[in-house]
Amino acid sequence: MTPRQPDPAPGAEPERGFAVAVLPQGADAEEELDELRELARTAGVETVGDLVQHRAHPDPRTYVGKGKLQELKQAYGDSGAEALLVDDELDPTQQRALENALSARVVDRTQLILDIFAQHAVSAEGKLQVELAQLEYNLPRMRGMWQHLERLGGGVGTRGPGESQLETDRRLARRRAGILRRRLEGLSKQRATRRKERERSTTPTVALAGYTNVGKSTLLNALTGAGVSVENRLFETLDPTTRGFEHDGRRYLVTDTVGFIRRLPHQLVEGFAATLEETLVADLVLHVLDATASDARLDEMVRSVDAVLGEIGAGELPRELVLNKVDALDPLARRRVAARFPDAVQVSALTGEGLDELRAQIASRFQDRFEHVRLLVPYEDGGKLAELYALGAPIDGREDLADGVLVDARLPHREVRRFAEFLVADAEAQAAREKAV
Repeated sequence: MTPRQPDPAPGAEPERGFAVAVLPQGADAEEELDELRELARTAGVETVGDLVQHRAHPDPRTYVGKGKLQELKQAYGDSGAEALLVDDELDPTQQRALENALSARVVDRTQLILDIFAQHAVSAEGKLQVELAQLEYNLPRMRGMWQHLERLGGGVGTRGPGESQLETDRRLARRRAGILRRRLEGLSKQRATRRKERERSTTPTVALAGYTNVGKSTLLNALTGAGVSVENRLFETLDPTTRGFEHDGRRYLVTDTVGFIRRLPHQLVEGFAATLEETLVADLVLHVLDATASDARLDEMVRSVDAVLGEIGAGELPRELVLNKVDALDPLARRRVAARFPDAVQVSALTGEGLDELRAQIASRFQDRFEHVRLLVPYEDGGKLAELYALGAPIDGREDLADGVLVDARLPHREVRRFAEFLVADAEAQAAREKAV
């Protein structure tokens, strides 16, 4: 057990939490607890102490073993904490056992993350997703919330006001969850319609994926001037933000999505499927890494992101590795990380270093999708010209001639056939120019 002095906090006094974790032998306890402390800090909780038990699996009833539970009771009481923070998802039995043993409020990892999500959700969709995830988390735990009423009943666990209130609340919660799912489905359909518009314009889409707090939002701002929030907090971005940038006359869309962490709880992945599906429909995933992290941490970040991408069905999408925050590395560290990830693009979203190279790398990924064409569109077929511009295709040149508009453009291969009747060779284009003169 490691006692810690509370850090001074400006303004309101932060809530005090005591962290506990059960880890397998050989696990890095300090690294694991660092993430829990960061989650707590983001939720407005100051970690004033911690305790770790090394064992193969948590105790199925009390989470920590019997002997460790006595040590935890003593350490928790001495710390002056107001809540016990558990670095795992507890089942209802474990949570009640710890609450009864410590006479304390117990917050597991999932509940802590849900609290952060609730603080950071801004859009209507984000708030609906948070509420749905909270309902699904709380449903199996409702019995413990009504223990004080169960004693008033006259039956053997099935009768009395406590049980009837419990069943009423469960029914209301399930009904509310159904309403939320239908609303989210409606919003998902709206987003699908917007995606179809983007697909119709053949604009390449790029999704930013990565561990939370590696600088994805800062990178989005640097690439596109999006102006999204970049507070130094976990899960700062919950709602997907899509913005565009241009390179060599071609437009690209970039979407920032929710960050990942180790062991992202399953109901959060499911609850935020509507957000994460923006990654699923992207043409390219930029996997952003924090170049300043240790080798072990980098490996863990890569595994965590790969696992979540696989879980949502985006594991097979083309991927480009991006090392962010290289401005914080000395020359030797840069060489080491470059040798470790030789194919990664090194950038600093903060200083702008490497952004031009990243834009060029994104463009190179899509260069084979386009074919240079020369079109002579008669004025009476102006609708076709409007279709050409609606595609968002790069226009390298345009001339208004006697017979129509001569356009040099780069079209997606699948769209060339639509304009086949207007295709002209260089000789025909030159003849049209001479006729105009």
